[in-house]
Amino acid sequence: MKYSFRQLEVFLAAAHFQNITRAADSLAMSQSAASSALKELENQFDIQLFDRVGKRLQLNELGRLYRPKVEAVLAQANELEQALSEHTEVGALKVGATLTIGNYLAVGVMAQYMNTPTHPRVSLEVANTSTIARRVKDFELDIGLIEGELQSSELEVLPWRGDELVVFCSPTHPLARKKSLTDEDLRAATWVMREQGSGTRQSFERGMHGLLPDLNVLLELEHTEAIKRAVEADLGIGCLSEVVLADAFKRGSLVPLSVPEYRHFDRQFYFILHKQKYRSAGIDAWMQLCRQL
Repeated sequence: MKYSFRQLEVFLAAAHFQNITRAADSLAMSQSAASSALKELENQFDIQLFDRVGKRLQLNELGRLYRPKVEAVLAQANELEQALSEHTEVGALKVGATLTIGNYLAVGVMAQYMNTPTHPRVSLEVANTSTIARRVKDFELDIGLIEGELQSSELEVLPWRGDELVVFCSPTHPLARKKSLTDEDLRAATWVMREQGSGTRQSFERGMHGLLPDLNVLLELEHTEAIKRAVEADLGIGCLSEVVLADAFKRGSLVPLSVPEYRHFDRQFYFILHKQKYRSAGIDAWMQLCRQL
């Protein structure tokens, strides 16, 4: 072969950091060695993969074309190396998940995945849908688990499991005594909500079509536990995933509220993967464990 795996690693690191010094540091190389490796890779094939603007490296069209192919080659090589050294095909994973999934579902899957004879490691990043999608696009995560709807030409979006949002309040809230809420009740209520742009907020707004301009939203919070605490303190009513609320409903610290039947709060959780990323045995094993939930 005219190229080495080290040259490919330098190419990917440079594509990620857009700076040869930071790329070299990430690979524990000297700057001159990394620069030479990248230059040799380009010279061997008489190509240019980056536009140089001062110290900044910007992937050009050719570099963007080859980046996913290089990612796939190195992913397969790393998997083979791990299989040869550990006699296993299930290796370390970098997983991204949105807040609800990351805090309430993914940790259990991590425990199962890591509880195998070779104890493969899993790193979990919890962020919003757009951040997880961006990091999967940039090959910084192997797989994403999201609750928001997503359109992307670069990503494969696969249905995982269903979920449903539930409107809820504290046991002492006046609405807790009502068997069923009307649209007028929903308009008159004070709300404690997830922030704009979250998957939960998207599903809530879809279910509340026609009422959104009239809703009284007192607080918008990024964390589900903060919303639950605020609702327990009677600052308002909320709407979160049934996954998030199950334990609180069992304890009686929060109670579900029945909304009109035409208000649909069902939604889908999804896996997202880069369309050109090599699908390792570890990714397949992770998805299988998730589907068992």
